[in-house]
Amino acid sequence: MKTPPTFASDRVRITLANLGASSYTKMSYPVFSGVFTEVETKDLLLHFNLNNEIVRVRGKGGEWPHPHEWLKRNMGNDWIYYSTGGYTGVFEATGEYYLPNLPYTSNGMLGGSPFQDPCVQEVLQSWPDCLRAILAKEHKLPRNVLSFLEAALQNTNGRLQHKADHLFALCGGRSTVLPPDARHVDYNVIPLTVATGCLYKCRFCEVKNKRPFAPKSPAQIDSQLDGLQEIYAEDLRNYNALFLGEHDALNAGPELLLHALEAAERKLHLSRSYIDGCSAYLFGSVSSLMSTPDSFFKNLEELPFQVYINIGLESYDQATLDMLGKPITTAQVGETFSRIQEINDHFTKTEITANFVLDEELPDSHLPAFLELVRESLPRVKAKGCVYLSPLKFGQPSRSRTFGFNRLKVLSRVPTYLYIIQRL
Repeated sequence: MKTPPTFASDRVRITLANLGASSYTKMSYPVFSGVFTEVETKDLLLHFNLNNEIVRVRGKGGEWPHPHEWLKRNMGNDWIYYSTGGYTGVFEATGEYYLPNLPYTSNGMLGGSPFQDPCVQEVLQSWPDCLRAILAKEHKLPRNVLSFLEAALQNTNGRLQHKADHLFALCGGRSTVLPPDARHVDYNVIPLTVATGCLYKCRFCEVKNKRPFAPKSPAQIDSQLDGLQEIYAEDLRNYNALFLGEHDALNAGPELLLHALEAAERKLHLSRSYIDGCSAYLFGSVSSLMSTPDSFFKNLEELPFQVYINIGLESYDQATLDMLGKPITTAQVGETFSRIQEINDHFTKTEITANFVLDEELPDSHLPAFLELVRESLPRVKAKGCVYLSPLKFGQPSRSRTFGFNRLKVLSRVPTYLYIIQRL
């Protein structure tokens, strides 16, 4: 393997096109995937993508909260702080070793307030000064390193926000919620809107919009993909995953979904990225899943994608469904859960997961009904088909409530995790 070009002095080390991990690996220490440029000084560690845009930052001084914690910037121009959570129950609760601390209000029960830390704020604001200092103090920079530094400084926060806004406009709006299964690729997904809105307009939901459900045309999907090629540009090499939006893409129907997947592979080359594998993530509903024929899942077997479809079931208790304003019955929930097991058992390229709500103010019948479904209805423990429990309250982290979750997780016969709602 060819050694990446590196410049080093007493003050800085810069590695262009550094080859990170070629897969998303769940480890208890930082493992960064993809191809990126690394800039390291005595105070900072900076990572830039193949478009010379800042994507990760870590402080190195004694005031930085933890040497294994870092900040990541996504394509929506949000900074996310990844903490260890003290390594206490984070993996068991989320399926990941690091806890995303978000800069906006979400439903997480774990986490702290790292963005209030002066050191974190200083790092976020000072990284451009680090690059300027290198240009000012290093007088023997190779041409390729000099070009990188100049290009990186052109990508100011204003320019990055403009690019994010362009992405949102192309897709018809910001992706306000991503499927929980996107955790498998650290939420590094390219958004492709195949349909707007959702079917149910549930009263409890805080993250979905009120637009009526409407599928896109194949021509509109192709046009989006052309725009996505331009936005992601050179950094497409670092993406192997797609989010088919918005909130009930499955209801767009097999023909349109297959067109979207095939066109995305043809135009974005996701299966040929630096990152191994290729995956797609989407939401579905009880109605859309129950109306989707086996032929669709058989067709998915022929594509390079591993497809994850997340279904909002919310509860197996009618009193809870009524309280939530979810316009379905427990009979439908039970039938859909059974259908999920059938699909997961019979198709290797598809995994269906489900969401349920979690809150101490729900009817007393909610949790017993949940256990009836995820324990009593299943004859054995299953490794496939995660169930995610989503706290209803936003902006109220509470480790004490995780004790109840841990009990449910132990009793469940499917993998069970907390759903921390993230946007793009």
